Amino acid sequence: MYIVMLGAPGTGKGTIGKILSKDLNLTHVSTGDIFRDQINKQTELGKKIKSYIESGALVPDDVVIETVKARLLEDDVEKGAILDGFPRTVAQAEALKNFLKENKPGAKRVAIELDVPDDEIIKRVVNRLICSNKSCGAIYNKETKPPKQEGICDICGSELKKRDDDNKETVTKRLGIYHQNSKDLIDFYRRNNALYSIYPKELDVAVKDIENFLEEYKKGVR
Repeated sequence: MYIVMLGAPGTGKGTIGKILSKDLNLTHVSTGDIFRDQINKQTELGKKIKSYIESGALVPDDVVIETVKARLLEDDVEKGAILDGFPRTVAQAEALKNFLKENKPGAKRVAIELDVPDDEIIKRVVNRLICSNKSCGAIYNKETKPPKQEGICDICGSELKKRDDDNKETVTKRLGIYHQNSKDLIDFYRRNNALYSIYPKELDVAVKDIENFLEEYKKGVR
């Protein structure tokens, strides 16, 4: 099963995606991670991606599709994956649909939309703290999930930092762009009867509800 994680920045896509990855034994595939890997390896594709990022432009659909297709042909995603950051456009969703039809006949695909009110997202992001140790990457929130010791990660003891762009103005702009760009994509999965929307108020409850849905979807109950 190929599970597409949808949701605005700050909805918890990465967190929930990684939990589902572990629970369902499916590789978590992040477009951002793929891009960074290609750039670090200095591949031709990586050089192309880097040029777009450095110029401040969005990576075009054809480059994104080429990159993800190559990743989905690797052995660790043969039986499925959690897709985080892809697709982001209807063109990418169509490409994924056709790719799976051609290369993974019979594979199920479904989109999970984390639908969180904008005011809550802003509050989450503005209060977010991230572990500076990249191999840890634990995320905290000053209000809802503070660390035991101020400014220090509970897990590895590294310093917690706040991203420069985790401010109200930037987040509000990102949300506007997301809503503008995501409407057609969400409609695409809704029309294909492959969309499950949930407001993840409590992490554990949300994960359980999503996994129950996926189990029923796999059996063809939904």
